[in-house]
Amino acid sequence: MDAPVPRTADGKPDLSGVWQGGGGGLGRGQQPPAAPPDSPPVAGFANVAQNIKEGLPLQPGAAALLKERRDANSKDNPEAHCLPMGIMQFHTQGAPRKFIQTPDLLVILYEASMGLRQIYTDGRPLPANDPQPWWYGYSVGKWDGDTLVVETTGLRDGGWLDINGTPLTDAAKLTERFRRTSSGRMEIDITVDDPKAYTRPWTVRVNQRLMLDQELLEFVCLENQRFGRQ
Repeated sequence: MDAPVPRTADGKPDLSGVWQGGGGGLGRGQQPPAAPPDSPPVAGFANVAQNIKEGLPLQPGAAALLKERRDANSKDNPEAHCLPMGIMQFHTQGAPRKFIQTPDLLVILYEASMGLRQIYTDGRPLPANDPQPWWYGYSVGKWDGDTLVVETTGLRDGGWLDINGTPLTDAAKLTERFRRTSSGRMEIDITVDDPKAYTRPWTVRVNQRLMLDQELLEFVCLENQRFGRQ
């Protein structure tokens, strides 16, 4: 796990592999390595802000929406209805995810609900032609040294960042910084800049642990979907 970071033929860190997030991305009984004092707080799956001491900088309308969702026991969370759960929930979800890295594209296959993301690293800009919003938005990435910096816009309105229902709107821009710190560990810092929901941008971290000799299982949410039945 502590071996040097593997690299691609062009010298970039190779993010490929099957990774596990959630619970800090650690194995049973493992403790996370000591983090520098200025590291972002680690995100939670049920509550993305569980480690943010001062809480989230919510706009009044977003605070009211979060309370409404929590008071309803999160029954409208997209995952509960077999809909895509969103980028942040995928990051913090405990099921494995597989990174497939090529020079021009990073594909992330999520076991949970068979989620799929494409991050373009071929130099294209984010779309500026008012594109149709997507569940996972439109993502482009570029390397800053050994960190892959990914920007995402074009998200659907009414998003959920966690089980509680922390809001995300169509005005949001997500910036993710992927750093493989050793052969077996990766850090992802996610900055949420959403002026419709928050008074300022904020950042959380998700830790990932490499799962050796593992593959994804088929996960079809609709197979046991029961809402709406009598």
